[in-house]
Amino acid sequence: MRNGAVDPPVRHPIGDRLPGIYLENGFTLRLVSALDEVLAPVIAVLDGFADYLDPSLAPKDFLDWLTHWVALDVDERWSQQQRRDLVGHAVELHRWRGTTRGLAAHVRLLTGGEVEIVDSGGCVAANRPGQPLPGTDPARVLVRVRVADPAAIDRRWLTAAIADAVPVHVAVTVEVATPEGVEA
Repeated sequence: MRNGAVDPPVRHPIGDRLPGIYLENGFTLRLVSALDEVLAPVIAVLDGFADYLDPSLAPKDFLDWLTHWVALDVDERWSQQQRRDLVGHAVELHRWRGTTRGLAAHVRLLTGGEVEIVDSGGCVAANRPGQPLPGTDPARVLVRVRVADPAAIDRRWLTAAIADAVPVHVAVTVEVATPEGVEA
């Protein structure tokens, strides 16, 4: 952790907390005064520790650490604001991971747009191991994103982010359009 102050102020002097009998001893007051100077940087860091854990206040390098701490794979193309939003909503994203609600929230945080998801839904299973799965349609998900400037969205990047958020066997299709529905 870091502290911007070269000599942080002593906000909690130890001498103020000593019993009255020690306040008469000059040596004791000088000793605790020296300890105040040594402990001031530590206390300043501890006082600001909560700010490091708040994604809206954390320094950029610490924010990168927080993205790993909340189990988000960092993509270098994410803006700092996107990282802050994703870390701030990590609990909700993890709670709804694997659902259309969770995917829509994730895409909304990445794009800032209105999101619609069309999911083929369902699941299949075979009665015995090694048998082919019933049905012929592969699982797929269509994600429609409506943003003011569709050209500003990198479809390849968005498709990759969505593919990371859905099960590996699910085919992903992404449509990016204006709020009026004009596709870019």
